[in-house]
Amino acid sequence: MGTTDDAIAAERRDLADLFDALTPDQWARPSLCAGWRVREVVAHMSMGFRYSRPRVLRELLAARGSLHRMADRLAHRDAAAHTDAELAGLLRTHARHPWGPPVGGRAAALAHDVVHGLDVAVALGLDRRVPEDRLRIVLGTISPRGARFFGADLSGVRLVADDLDWSYGSGSPVHGAAQDLLLVAFGRRLPAARLEGPEVHRFVTA
Repeated sequence: MGTTDDAIAAERRDLADLFDALTPDQWARPSLCAGWRVREVVAHMSMGFRYSRPRVLRELLAARGSLHRMADRLAHRDAAAHTDAELAGLLRTHARHPWGPPVGGRAAALAHDVVHGLDVAVALGLDRRVPEDRLRIVLGTISPRGARFFGADLSGVRLVADDLDWSYGSGSPVHGAAQDLLLVAFGRRLPAARLEGPEVHRFVTA
C-alpha cells in the first residue's frame, strides 16, 4: 500500500489528465467555488508550487491578513497569466511537490487536491470517482474546526455515505455518495439530486 505522498502524486496526475481533456468552454464555466471559474480553481491548485513562503507572506500582508482574500486575488491573476495547458501541466510537473496547507500535514494536502478536483468535476457534470484509498484519507481530515473554516454548518446533521461504510456527526441524516458528503463538509453546495434527507436544503444550490 502506498504512502499519502504517493496518493497526492497520483491524484495530481489524474487531475492533470482530466483538465487536459477539457474544452475552452469548460475552462470558462463556473466551478463549485463561489466566484471562481474552472480556470481559477486550477490556477489556485498550483499556487503553492509557484509562490515561495516569503512571497506568500507578502501577498498575505497585501490582503490585510485574509487568506481567503489573498487566494481569490492570486487565483484570478494567475488564471489570466497562464494557458489551459500550462495550468494543467503544473499539476503534472509538480506531482511530488512537498507543498501543503499551513495545518493538517500531508492528508490536508491531499484533501486540497481532491476537493478542488471535485469542485471542477461536479460543476461540469463529469463522472469522476475519487479512488477509495484517497477518499478515505481525506474523509479522515474532516473536523469541527475545518468545517467552520470552510463555512460548513454541520450542526444537527449526520453525514451518511451510501457507497462506503462511513458517517460523520450526529443528528438528522444526510445521505449521499461519500465524495459528495466530503464537499458538504468543505462548505460546498451541491445540485439537489445528489443528496437525500430532511436537512438537504441546507447544502444544495437554490
